[in-house]
Parts: sequence; structure tokens; C-alpha cells
Amino acid sequence: MSVIPAIGQPVSRLEGDLKVTGAAKYAGDYHVSGLLYGYVFNSAITKGKITTISTEKAKAVPGVIEVFTHENRPSLAWFNQMYADMDAPPGAPFRPLYDGEIKYNGQPIGLVVAETFELARYAASIVEISYELESFTTNLEHNLVDAHTPAFGMATMLKPPPPKPTGDFETAFAGSFAQVEAAYTHGTEHHNPMELFATTTIYEGDGKLTIYDKTQGTVNSQLYVGNVFGLSYKDVRVISPYVGGAFGSGLRPQYQLFMSVMAALALKRSVRVTLDRSQMFTFGHRPPTIQNTRFGADENGKLTAMNHSAIAETSRFEDYTEVVVNWAHMLYPAPNTLMEYSLVNLDVYSPLDMRAPGGSTGLHAIESTMDELAYKLNMDPLQLRLINYSERDESLDRPYSSKELRQCFLQGAEKFGWANRTPQPGSMRRGNKLVGYGMATGIWEANQLPARAELIMTMEGKLHVNSAVTDIGTGTMTIMAQIAADELGLSLEDVVFSYGDSKKPFAPIQGGSFTTSTVGSAIKAAGKALRKKLLRKAASMDNSAFKAVSIDDVVFDNGKVVLRDDPAVSISFTEIIAANKGKVIKTTNLAVPNVFKLKKYSRAAHCAAFVEVEIDQELGVINVTRSLTAVAAGRIINPKTARSQILGGMVWSISKALREETIVDHGLGKYMNQNLSEYHIPVHADIHEMDVIFVEEKDTIINELGAKGVGEIGLVAMPPAIANAIFHATGKRINQFPIHFDSLL
Repeated sequence: MSVIPAIGQPVSRLEGDLKVTGAAKYAGDYHVSGLLYGYVFNSAITKGKITTISTEKAKAVPGVIEVFTHENRPSLAWFNQMYADMDAPPGAPFRPLYDGEIKYNGQPIGLVVAETFELARYAASIVEISYELESFTTNLEHNLVDAHTPAFGMATMLKPPPPKPTGDFETAFAGSFAQVEAAYTHGTEHHNPMELFATTTIYEGDGKLTIYDKTQGTVNSQLYVGNVFGLSYKDVRVISPYVGGAFGSGLRPQYQLFMSVMAALALKRSVRVTLDRSQMFTFGHRPPTIQNTRFGADENGKLTAMNHSAIAETSRFEDYTEVVVNWAHMLYPAPNTLMEYSLVNLDVYSPLDMRAPGGSTGLHAIESTMDELAYKLNMDPLQLRLINYSERDESLDRPYSSKELRQCFLQGAEKFGWANRTPQPGSMRRGNKLVGYGMATGIWEANQLPARAELIMTMEGKLHVNSAVTDIGTGTMTIMAQIAADELGLSLEDVVFSYGDSKKPFAPIQGGSFTTSTVGSAIKAAGKALRKKLLRKAASMDNSAFKAVSIDDVVFDNGKVVLRDDPAVSISFTEIIAANKGKVIKTTNLAVPNVFKLKKYSRAAHCAAFVEVEIDQELGVINVTRSLTAVAAGRIINPKTARSQILGGMVWSISKALREETIVDHGLGKYMNQNLSEYHIPVHADIHEMDVIFVEEKDTIINELGAKGVGEIGLVAMPPAIANAIFHATGKRINQFPIHFDSLL
């Protein structure tokens, strides 16, 4: 009996049982004899210099081993570039404990190492520090005059600059039949995954380290440690099989990794450093951004002019950028466009990619503007988008590799019941609740990076697959096993996927919705090579029926190589391995995107979000009562894990639109709600009926899998759809996220 293909099946996560029973070990769960514990202490000022730092009282506490500061740290790499990583923006990366200069509030300035975590934490509280204060500024709105065009660095494929202007925007906008001009803002947001950042560094002797790290890239952390501490890469092993959420916060090595490794090398002991929840607010964040849009259309609703400008925050030492203003012209074919993006350097830590970076920011402005334009034209917002639908990416003058967004609109609207919407704002009610419908479009680019994968056929006929890639909770382990199973025609039970280890074949950082296409393509390349090796060995056996057979003449099914035209002729994988003197047959292969082919096309996942809100007429309390996201993302490897990804993005959309914000006291330059009781995120009672549709989309160009990532696409369209639904319910257009009930009173 043939094996049912694994791809396309709604397989539950293979590691799910380990996670829900507590058996999965995270970075802070590994114990060794003699393990020491480190606790970081942070700057209480925003800018200035440390004048004195007294550690005598802390060192006198029984059980305290050492206190590290900039005054006694070991020798470190001298040049800025040695601190860079795979996700580093242009500039000079932050160097922990480099000197006594304070660049931002909460900067790590020392580490206490003790026999217990509690001892280290107490001793850190009695370190005495005095500062020389300097003036600072953390307010984006007050410093717009200092905005500059950023340096975009090497990674322009993943973060391209704004497209060049087209036509004559100012003239076209002035002459437009309908015009909308609006400003949009959102505050700082922090990632706040459930798992705190932790690193357990096991000192193996002779400068060799095994590091259990919370990261989205084991190789990234390995290279960082090797470069900063002058170690051979082969002596640094980073392991991270389970990650309790990251959302971009683990794309760059965070300072607990530096502190743990530094202490382990200096003391020649194993050391764990764990950040507490408040310290999770002392590194990267989604940057506050101020956006302005001007859209013009003719009397039929056809867009004639689009201007989208954004000014975002970055640090003094790096130019962190996001793709904020590029999306409008990728979606809508207006002939006259002007897209502008700039940065303001402030006394904060560098922002960091946070799920759907730039996309969730920019599409809030774009899709809210489109909604306002639809009302100005007295037109259904969905109809306006259909009128301006394009199969091409006009910003780059090239077709999409595939685009089934129209089906997202049509199927999503049908299932949601969009036709039941009455056009007039405030016209729909349910008891004392105002009811509003809103919709929006989403887009996220689909990329692929180089990666390697190793496939091994064992004596038992089992397939072992190896990759350095992490699994940040998205289901990577499961879908990679599904891809590998289909390559050799095996059931999932016969596949073992090992990952999250820098010693395994190279994989880039996990983010940007490119992991499936990147590592999945490497597994396909290795699968193709392994099939050829198995057939060659079968052909070399005595009296083999496969001697003159090509790879196209056989199929690999249920642990066997089978003649396509005569299924009665077959040989099992175990027989082939036995003929190989019991030695495994393996291959390691590199998959690289075909840039010459891909550069002719724009490549993106698309979606349409539909939302119903209820708003208490007297109290202004907002509830998202129904929501649906229709997604076109190529071939869906696992509908169950993919749906989970979209649902997660939809929950986060409610958080972004209605709850989530880090409050800054600009007089202190400090985040004031560095905890989960005051950093508001949705709870179970906030989440109601949600649905996901995957429309059929075939893409023969994008990669050999025909798949696009779904990690980001669920978060880009629904936040503006919520804002648009609030307008439909109340007639109030609120362009600042998060939207609080007091704005409606």
C-alpha cells in the first residue's frame, strides 16, 4: 500500500506532547553540577557616564563569586564589526560592558555571579553606582526636524528602500476628484514572549563551550560568540531546540548571551544568566512611527495619486529600518506616487524586527486611508479595492509569481457575510451595542535564503534529517519532517528531524516568513540527491533489476525503490543499506534561490481581513466579536499549523489595535510599564469567533515547494480592519494605535 503524502495533511506538532507536559527543555532548564547563576544590573539613567561603581558590598555577600563591570571585564573584540550579526542594521552594534558610557535607560552595566539566582539578584541590588548625567531626548514627535534618510546596508533584498517616485504626484493629487489626507501614529511595542531570555553556558574546558540559548538562529549566536570572545567557531556549540516564543526578539544575540559566555570563560565555570520580565524591555522593540498619507482617486474610484511618508525612531548607534511605505504601490497601480521614509536618532536602544516589521505599521495607514477614501466616494470599501486590483507589482513593473488576492476578497466576503453590512456609519446595532464591519488588505513578501540540509538513511530504513534551524513555536519541526517524508515516500513515523544545533548544517535566522521556503528547499535538494544515491547503490547490487534504470523510471514509496512501470519489482531501503555493508547512506546539500529567475517577479503572500466589532454605546468598550482572514500563500504544507499561525496573528492584531503599548516618560527617558500587568495584551475574554480560509494558489516560480510563509501575513491586515470597523460603528475615524475606549466617549 502506498504511503499517503504528508504534505497537505493537518498533522499535529510532533513535539506538542513534550511541550504541554513540561518535558521540553528550554534554555534555562539545563542543569549541570556546579552551575553558577548570573543576574544583570542595569543603568538607572538614560544618558551620561558612570563615574564610580562600588561592588565591595556585593562581593562580601556569602555565595557571591564575582561582580563584572566595564572596569574588570575580560579582554574583548576591539572592532565594531566583530559584534555584528546576521540581522544587524548599519551602524555600530551595542557592545555590553565596553566602557562607562550610558547610551539608553536600562543599559546593562554589570553582572553578579553567585551560587544561586536569588543571591545574585540580591547582591546586584546593593551595587552602588554614581553617574554624570547628560541631556537626552526620546520623543520622536519633538524631533521630526532631525529626520534623515537612512543607510539601508547590505540586506536590501529583505529591507529594500522606498520605490522611486512615479509621474507627478503633487499635480495629480491636486486634480483628483476625491482626496484623503491623514496622519497615523502608534507607540512603542515590546515583544514579550512567554519564555524569558536565558543562556546556560556549559564550560567544557580548553576554551570549548556548549551554550543553550534562547535564539532564533543558532549559527548567528555561534558566530557572535566566536567573534566577540576570539574563539574558534568549532569550539562554540549553540543549542536551542525549543523556544518559548520570540516574534523577532531572538533574531539578534541579546545581552544575556554575552554575559553568560563572558562569565563562564573568566571563571572557567558553567554559568546561567536569565533576564527578568522588566529586563525584557531593555533591548529591541517595534519603533514608534509617524505616518502621513495622501491618496487621490477619480470619480470611478480609480486611484490616481498616492503619497505615503513615514518617520520612525532609531538609536544613536544604528540605523534600524523597516519596510513601511513600499506596500501601497505594490498593491495599487496608481500612476503618480511618492513614497518617503526617514529616521530620527534618539537616546534609545536600537529597535528590532517584531512580527511583520514595517508591514503591520504601514498597512495600518494604507488600508485606513483606502477605507476613508471609499466613504468619501460613497463606495463599498471592498469594491474600491476590486476596482484598483492589479496582477502586477507596478512599483517594480513586474508580475507577481502568483496572486490570488481577488479570491481572498470574494471567498472571505462570502463566508463573513459582508453583504449584510449597511453602508451608513452608526446604522447597525445589537441592543445597546453599536455594530461595525471593517475590512482591509494584507501583503507580505515571500523570500528564500540559502540553507543546507543533511539526510541520512539508516540501517533500519529510517530517515534522519539535520538542520541548524530553530523552531520558535511555529511548527517548523513538523513541517520539515513532512517535507522530508514525501521526498523519500516514507510515513512520518519513519522520519526523525533534528534541529536547533549550530553543529548541524547551516540555516539562517528564523524570521521574515522565509523558513519554510529556505530550509524546506534545502531538504528537497538533499532528498533529490539521496534518491539518486539509493538508486545507484541498488543498481550496483548483484543481479539487480535496476541496473539500466534512470531516476525517472522509479518511485520511492513505503520504504522501497519501485519500478514505475512494474510495481512488482522493488527493493527496500534496508536491503540497499545492507548491501552497503550496513553503512548509512547520506548526503548534505545546499539550496540557493534562483535569483535570475526570481528577479523577474514580485513574490508575496496576500490576505483579506474582515472584522465585526461591538461597541458599548455608553461606555465605549470595544469588542471584536467576529473576524475572518482569507489567505493566499501558495501551497500550504500543513493546514493545521498554518491556521494556528494565522490565528496567532489575528489575536495579536486585536492586541495591536486595542491594547498593546509601552508607555514612555520622556522626562525620564524611561519605559514606565515594564511588566505584564500594565503592558496590556488580550486575555481569553477578549477573543471571540475567529476563522481562517486558505484560498487555492499554485505557484511554480517561487520555490520547488510552491510555498510561501504565513508567519507575518496574519498580522498585517486585521489591525486596520478593526479601525475601519470602529469607524463604521461610530462614525469616528481614530488613527492612533492602540485605540482606547476614551477616544469614543
